[in-house]
Amino acid sequence: MDVKGKTKDNIKARLDVALFCNRQNMELVCDESRVAKPRASFVLEKNTKLLVYKLFKSLCFPDGHASNILRLVNMKECKLYGMKSHHYHVFMQTLIPLAFRNLLPKEIWDALTEISHFFRDICSIKLNVDHIERLETNIVKTLCKLEMIFALFFDSMKHLPIHLSFEAKVGGPV
Repeated sequence: MDVKGKTKDNIKARLDVALFCNRQNMELVCDESRVAKPRASFVLEKNTKLLVYKLFKSLCFPDGHASNILRLVNMKECKLYGMKSHHYHVFMQTLIPLAFRNLLPKEIWDALTEISHFFRDICSIKLNVDHIERLETNIVKTLCKLEMIFALFFDSMKHLPIHLSFEAKVGGPV
């Protein structure tokens, strides 16, 4: 969503892209008087962001589930304010595949949907061992896709889902 002060897509990250990645379309463009940061393929235009926030404003959830998400939307600043951990949970598992379906390129939407479905499945009430083993295999591929899309995506916290499927298999549903 490219929120100022929250995004990791900054000048320093773009310099690292030039050093470590082979992505000329993401590198800084230097003119004689200024440095420009090309728009990444995963960043939404302002009018597209407004569509997403209008969708969030129009959603109706059952009482107690995520009923106050519409109150967290600030249309003027194009931001979400005051989200609690449960709101992030709902956002990650259900809203990402819905909100960004026709707004992002297909390969980006597919990778985001895969991670979303992973968290939805890993947090389900019933767990099937065969399904968990499939999740364990697929999450590695999904994280690789995300790392290819989002430059310098990988750090230790992004590595955590690889272990979650094993933990769910050993510990069962929580």
